[in-house]
Amino acid sequence: MSVVSESKKDSASSTAPTGAAKTRPGALAESGSPLVRPPAAAHLTDEQVAELGRELDAIRDDILAKRGASDAAYIRRVIKIQRGLEISGRAALLVSKNKAAWVTGTTLLSLAKILENMEIGHNVLHGQWDWMRDPDIHSTTWEWDFVTPSRSWQHTHNDLHHRWTNVVGKDNDVGYNLLRMDESQPWVPMNLGNPLYNAILAPLFEWGIAIYDLELNDFKEGKKSKEALLKDLKALGKKVVTQFTKDYAATPAVAMLTGSGKQALYGTLTANAVRNVWAHAVIFCGHFPEGTDTFSEEMVEGETRGDWYVRQMIGSANISGSKFMHLMTGNLSHQIEHHLFPDLPSNRYAEVAPLVREICERYGLKYTTGPLLKQVGSTWGKIFRLALPGKAARA
Repeated sequence: MSVVSESKKDSASSTAPTGAAKTRPGALAESGSPLVRPPAAAHLTDEQVAELGRELDAIRDDILAKRGASDAAYIRRVIKIQRGLEISGRAALLVSKNKAAWVTGTTLLSLAKILENMEIGHNVLHGQWDWMRDPDIHSTTWEWDFVTPSRSWQHTHNDLHHRWTNVVGKDNDVGYNLLRMDESQPWVPMNLGNPLYNAILAPLFEWGIAIYDLELNDFKEGKKSKEALLKDLKALGKKVVTQFTKDYAATPAVAMLTGSGKQALYGTLTANAVRNVWAHAVIFCGHFPEGTDTFSEEMVEGETRGDWYVRQMIGSANISGSKFMHLMTGNLSHQIEHHLFPDLPSNRYAEVAPLVREICERYGLKYTTGPLLKQVGSTWGKIFRLALPGKAARA
């Protein structure tokens, strides 16, 4: 099996948009086991892993069969709410010389940007809504409110990160080429700045991801051609112009008519920073709290679909909370379920979560979850700990 999910098959249609992301790398073995199973799954036999895979496939197939009008209505409703928040927020910023209008406009725009990035953009770009065959809500046509171009992000995130989740040496999301996030990564003096780098990265997260998506390390190592890098730089440049025009030119320029230009600029800057900090927190809490495992390359050599499922479960973490919190995280608070089924509609993850947790318990696998503050604290604790030399014990 050459891909992790089969969402492209589900969404294939002569009427659907074309030009989807590149074919995902890596082939999954039909049977057998990897060279070494992760310690947390070492007690499982090949047949147990295969049966676990069949159980999870059945859950996925059940949700795919149930997708329908209510799901389509959900995403269209969320998009409508998001656009209403953005229009209202920008309108308030046009008169933001008034402090109440500034607070209102900045808050509404922050919420709009979080919703667009998390529950809409991220999930649309995963192909979760391609089955609707709506060219306006499709993974090949959506361009999100984030400075990195959608196509570049789909490659590094969908194609690479989701295939090689937490595999040190293959998944560069482990630290984003900046942070030391695993004890198997050799310590160097610059790692002492781990907490500082992360504190800077949080409010500038979209810019960090944009630079990361250029795959500069691959270019330096000769794995990426100069032509490919220039193409990506050109796409990024166009996206930067679009984002700057919308946030830092158009809105403040109109606001100048009421003497609120400077305040509108500060409002959009603040909204982007709030969105970035929130996205950073959610994503880091889904991958790096104590209890999540990382993997060596030999642990994925010969990996079957069942083994891939196991790795997603023990290498990801959830965030417990209210329905509103789940919505604002883009349902990435169900990170385990998202990594198992990245192409399922996000509004279905809450339905799937109890089934996944029961399977974990039955097969003796960890199901890492906790409230937001606990997961944030755990993640920052790891960042501080791994800033220091020495090999720390795994949780």
